[in-house]
Amino acid sequence: MILAIDTTSEFGSLALMLAPDRVDEVILHSPDGFAHVLYGHIGALLERHGAALRDIACFAGAAGPGSFTGVRVGLAAVKGLAEACGRAAIGVSNLQALGAFGSRRLRAPVIDARRGEAYAAVYNEELRMICPEVVTPLPAWIAALPHNDVEFIATDFAPFRPALSGTRFADAHVVTAPRALAAAIARIAWQAVQRGETMDPAALDANYVRRSDAELFWKE
Repeated sequence: MILAIDTTSEFGSLALMLAPDRVDEVILHSPDGFAHVLYGHIGALLERHGAALRDIACFAGAAGPGSFTGVRVGLAAVKGLAEACGRAAIGVSNLQALGAFGSRRLRAPVIDARRGEAYAAVYNEELRMICPEVVTPLPAWIAALPHNDVEFIATDFAPFRPALSGTRFADAHVVTAPRALAAAIARIAWQAVQRGETMDPAALDANYVRRSDAELFWKE
């Protein structure tokens, strides 16, 4: 079994993979954070399937980008549970997880980074990175894309649509992905397990793509 956790936004999710083709996903919504509710939901999910933490072979977490606090809460849970159970852990990029909902050969997942910027990358159909993850004003990123045949993926592409107007991507295919990413994270983690790409929980790190506001604006 693989337990996947995503708390990187107020719309989080959990997923328990019982087999490659059998995943139970739970959608969570907690505008005031997940630290106080996460473990109760994990317990309820395991209980529903008659499972225990010791039955989990690998713990997977959404590594970001996303809410800095949310990323830390989810990864702390993954690292702590994996360490306590003596299991491996895997961090999965939210952008890669979004890419799993694509249908074309080249997939460009996009996440709102605020301040007029977006997190973006390009993955292929095997979810291997083709263009690195960045945080940047989307029009500049789109103009510099070396590929013309990409589809764009977002949970809500409406804020990004104007950036395509008048560009070579004006008629590009757009996929609306669900907010819940835990099932996709579990499937990506399962593939990583098959390739032997798990890691020691202590080595699991966040994928912020950029520094937090506290770091950006800190002054001596």
